[in-house]
Amino acid sequence: LLALLSCLVAADCECGFVQDLPPAEGAGGKDGSADGRLLFTNMMESKFFELRNISRDGNWKRQQYNVSARAGRGEYGKAFAVQNVYTVAADGHGESVDDADAGPGEGIALVVGSTLVDDEAVPVAELASARKDMFFGSYRAGMKLTPVNGTCAAFFWYFNDTQEIDMEFLSREFDASKKLYPVNLVIQSEASRQAGYDASKTGTFKVVNLTFDPTEGFHEYRFDYLHNRVLFYADSKLLAEMNGTSVPSGPGHVILQHWSNGNSKWSGGPPKQDAVMTVSYVKAYFNSSDAQLQSTFAEACQKARDDDADSGGNGRVCRIPDVTASNASTGGTFFNTSDPNQPSSSGGGGADDSGSDSSAVHLSSTPTMAAVLLSMVVLMV
Repeated sequence: LLALLSCLVAADCECGFVQDLPPAEGAGGKDGSADGRLLFTNMMESKFFELRNISRDGNWKRQQYNVSARAGRGEYGKAFAVQNVYTVAADGHGESVDDADAGPGEGIALVVGSTLVDDEAVPVAELASARKDMFFGSYRAGMKLTPVNGTCAAFFWYFNDTQEIDMEFLSREFDASKKLYPVNLVIQSEASRQAGYDASKTGTFKVVNLTFDPTEGFHEYRFDYLHNRVLFYADSKLLAEMNGTSVPSGPGHVILQHWSNGNSKWSGGPPKQDAVMTVSYVKAYFNSSDAQLQSTFAEACQKARDDDADSGGNGRVCRIPDVTASNASTGGTFFNTSDPNQPSSSGGGGADDSGSDSSAVHLSSTPTMAAVLLSMVVLMV
């Protein structure tokens, strides 16, 4: 915690990270112009493509546990194992390179195996963030999906089974001949629980066809979790928006998952051969629910504003850059320039400043305050 706090205080983005807020669905706005700005106080950036050993990145934990066929509503169980998450070398696609001598590579592989464990469970993979204080924020991952039929690749935010934001990709649905590459956008809520966790029977499920083949290269997938509002993106282009009280209302953590359980209505499979999903990076810009971190951020920002006479006392705010297909393999600009192969901590700042912006709206970690501030956004335009 002390390392994290010192990172917050010593950073060059002492007053947070800013991005534009698109107009709400049905709202006016000239030429799609933003109706305000969002300010996030914390960041977590992981450059997996430079990582030699996933265990060196303290932001993440490989998961090991079992889910029965019955509990997972599948034909088979799921056997999550740490060995199914490993570093991929640039010249050794699919080869495990978890050692200090490995060079830069493609990222982290999450593998679904084709050989059942004890004839009853599919070998699957999960990588979860260590932090669980991740509230309103913008969550982004550079991913290359598997072309192997029969898996579900997922990038999601999770608190519990009724507060979950998902981007899920079912490889059985991909059809290159028809240029069909759907992404399933899901918010699990109390309504979906009542529907047997079938969000398609609620208003928080959308299927959007991607305009590219997600198995041929890296693309950035992103969701912005706001108060009563979630926006989904691919390569910085808006895919869909969901609104209302079904949107989560508390802190959680981020998960990368690749799995199959033979459910013909979802993952399909198991795959006939080992299936690999590769993640090149994750970027998260968010507000923490931790009161101590909130206080530390406020103090650091105020000190920066007091010291920064050149910007009129506004402190330093870093604008979050967009990522497109052209740089999704490496994620474009990172604020955190530290060596990812050293023991890491996440914090509220980084090395590159894109200028100050005093007109940003801060999404508080208190839902009631967030609602007030979002109302202020509308009034600003």
